[in-house]
This record gives sequence, C-alpha cells and structure tokens, in this order.
Amino acid sequence: MATNRTKIMTLMTTVTGTTSADDAPVCVPHVQNTDIIGEFDMNALYASCHLCSRHCGVNRLEGKTGICGATATLKLGRAALHWWEEPCLVGDSGSGAVFFSFCSLHCLYCQNYELSHGAGAEITPERLSEIFLELQNDQHAANINLVTPGHYLPSIVVALNRAKQAGLHIPVVYNTSGYESVEALRLLDGLVDVYLTDYKYADPQLAHDLSQARDYPERALEALEEMDRQIKGEFVLDDQGLLQRGIIVRHLILPHHLQASKQALRLIHERFGSRVRLSIMNQFTPLAHDKRLDALGLNDTVSSQDYEEVLCFADDLGIEDYFWQEEAACQESFIPAFDGTGVVSSAN
Repeated sequence: MATNRTKIMTLMTTVTGTTSADDAPVCVPHVQNTDIIGEFDMNALYASCHLCSRHCGVNRLEGKTGICGATATLKLGRAALHWWEEPCLVGDSGSGAVFFSFCSLHCLYCQNYELSHGAGAEITPERLSEIFLELQNDQHAANINLVTPGHYLPSIVVALNRAKQAGLHIPVVYNTSGYESVEALRLLDGLVDVYLTDYKYADPQLAHDLSQARDYPERALEALEEMDRQIKGEFVLDDQGLLQRGIIVRHLILPHHLQASKQALRLIHERFGSRVRLSIMNQFTPLAHDKRLDALGLNDTVSSQDYEEVLCFADDLGIEDYFWQEEAACQESFIPAFDGTGVVSSAN
C-alpha cells in the first residue's frame, strides 16, 4: 500500500510532498480584470450561446434553451458551507459552495439529478455577488466554490468582479464537469484561483453512452490545458493547509468499468504529471431515476477490491500524491438538498 494517499471527505490526513506556504515560491497574484464590468457584453454571449462544448447557438435572452436547459436568468439550487470536498478545500471552515442549476452534460448516473434538471431559485448577478460576500464575511468560508457554473459564466464574471471590488479576497474555485469551451475559460483568467475539474472518460464510446458527448475526452483535455496555462503548474497551500492556487482533477470510478478508469488516469498523468493533483473517487451512488443504468452495469457501487485495484494502478504509474476516499463515501447522504438554501437570503 502506498503511503502518499490523502483521504477525501472523511478521515483527513496530511498531503505529502505538497508545497506549503513556508517553502512555496512566492506567487505573484494575477492583475484582476477590474474594468471588465464596463467592457463585458454579457448579453452577446447569451444571445448565441457557445459557452460549453455543445455549441448549441441558441438565443437564451429570448428564453430559448439548449441542451443544458438554462435561459439567461441565473438560477441556483443552494449557496452554503459544504464539507464533502477534498481536505485542502474544506479545512475547519467549510467550502462556500454555490450550486448552479442545470448542466450541459446530463450524465445518466448524475449524482445531483435534481440540480442538473433545474431545481432552485432565480436571482440576478447583483444578488450573486452578495452571496459571494456573505459566504466570505458571514459564514467565513475557506473559498468560493462555483459548482457546475459554465453555462452561466457571463453572469458569474460580472458578479465576481463586483464582489472583488467590494472586498472578496478568498480563493475562487471553479468546480466543473470538464466539458468546457476554451474560449469561455479564457474569460476567467485572473478571476479563478483553483480549478476543480472532472476528467470522466478517456473513451469516446463510453462518453457517448453515458453522457451523449463522444467528444468529451478531447474537449476536456483542451479545457484542462487552458486551466494549466492559467495556473502554471502551481499548487500552493497556506499555513492551514488550504489550497490557494492549483488544479485538482477528479475521476469518478464507475462500477465494472475499471479499465476505463485506468485509461483515464494514465492519460492525465502522462499529459500533465505533477502539474495537476488527481482525486480518485469511489462515491458512485446508484440512483433510481434512469432504468438504462441497469443495462450499463451501473446499478451497483464500486467494491473495495475494485477501488484498491485502481489505487494500486495509480501507485504503479508513479503518481506521487493523490486524494482518495473511504468506502462510506458512496451514500446519498453526501448529496445536499437543493432547496434554495442561502440563495434568496443568507444561509445564516
């Protein structure tokens, strides 16, 4: 067994081999795009939407929707402290998670099914910037964690700039499925400190079968390359072990698809090496919303033996540091309620 694994979400241990605030090279902050509110034409990006790799091209300003299902009006399912992330994103304070309604990927096994199908409350970009500040100032969140945000990126850019001008200073985490447009990600350069991205599949056929996105492997790699361009391989922790800047790439193991996981881990490690930190997850939870899961062998959890096989594969690849989970992580109790908590008014 390797000694360099760091548990996610349950019993927390110290990440070995990471950069601490004491021995890290000094990180010069990016110059923030503080004038973007005056220059940024949010409406143009919604009028012909190409924010994700679906490139639907619909006019969301007119209430039309593409595959994600969202119009141009912001909608959130929840905005509150969240504890079930990697230890360096949670610490003792909790992550300030802002869950955006709808999703462009629509995986058959979606763990946040209600959220991805539109549960939540509508708000304005002005209210979103208030939420960021409430999470920082009132709830003392370790960071602002933007969960499935890509289809609302123009509104988020405006809200982040407003909040930063009003004193937002904690790290901003962009928590994504990975199915992003490189052009859209470039709008975040200087605004996002941590990319928390999935790499779900290296196999186009599996991506098609489970997410109707045969080009996912290629598009997600292109997105990760843009994230790496922005972050420059840095992985910086403060003196409390909280991540201030870096990239974490999550991979969720699917039951009975071990070779697909090995293929994905090998590809990411060979392409990016230590420039990103892998998070190998076993929290797949079989849900009853789609009977097609039975035919695909996704009506089960990942066994401890299968999970250990994948972790040992990561060790054999020479991956020096990564996050892993305990068996108890595959429970529906880890899925929060998308009931509008903290959206219209503060969760406090």
